[in-house]
Amino acid sequence: MKFQDKVVLITGGAGGAASLGAQIVRGFHKNGAKVVIADINEEEGAALSDELGDRATFLRTDVTSDKDIQAIVQHTLDHFGKLNALINSACTYAESGLDSNRQEWLDLLNVNTVSAALMAQEAIPALTKSKGAIVNFSSVSGKISQTGMFAYSVSKAANLQLTRKLAAELAPTGVRVNTVSPGWTWSDPISMAVNGSIETADSVGAKMHPLGRIGRGKDVADAIMFLCSDEAGFITGVDLPVDGGYTTLGPEQTISPFEWLGNG
Repeated sequence: MKFQDKVVLITGGAGGAASLGAQIVRGFHKNGAKVVIADINEEEGAALSDELGDRATFLRTDVTSDKDIQAIVQHTLDHFGKLNALINSACTYAESGLDSNRQEWLDLLNVNTVSAALMAQEAIPALTKSKGAIVNFSSVSGKISQTGMFAYSVSKAANLQLTRKLAAELAPTGVRVNTVSPGWTWSDPISMAVNGSIETADSVGAKMHPLGRIGRGKDVADAIMFLCSDEAGFITGVDLPVDGGYTTLGPEQTISPFEWLGNG
């Protein structure tokens, strides 16, 4: 999976060592791509872009802003001249479960689902020219029910249908659209839940993941790169689980992952 001369736009692409978005950025960059980092975190986004050098650029982007969505796509075209892949990884978990109020619902769906739809809409002309690819994010949470997460799970289920709709609509243009659904993956929320101990996360996560550990950002990044590669040129409209076998079992028994981790 080599991406020389390819341009990839990643939303939610800033962050430190435990940031899933940053791992995706690094994966594409390592494999030769020119990367465009879109994130609301200006300090970390600029730092990552500076670290990666000439094949990277950053623009502060609020994915709930139509103006910012238009600006990041135009920035991509101005800076690198084209767009080959869009990765919609921007995400929020901010909700109150069953007690979530209307504004929490709207805010979460706006970030997790509506922004992905509108980013795709804005990127379609450029992706049509390159016969490119879009990868959206779902989750095991979009396939099973977990207590403690309500609006988040609904948004991830909606993203599966968003992918199917986009894939069907865009197939005549040559643009492919797929989804990844991670299981528990080492990322900022998981790290905070276990005070930075990946060993604790692995030991608890082993109970739900047949492969005996939680995922790593590289696991997800590699799956995304496959879906954007020529090797996946006849794949569209599908979900690729990156969950260590989690959804073969569904073993959480209605307990939130953050409850499991807190009791680990």
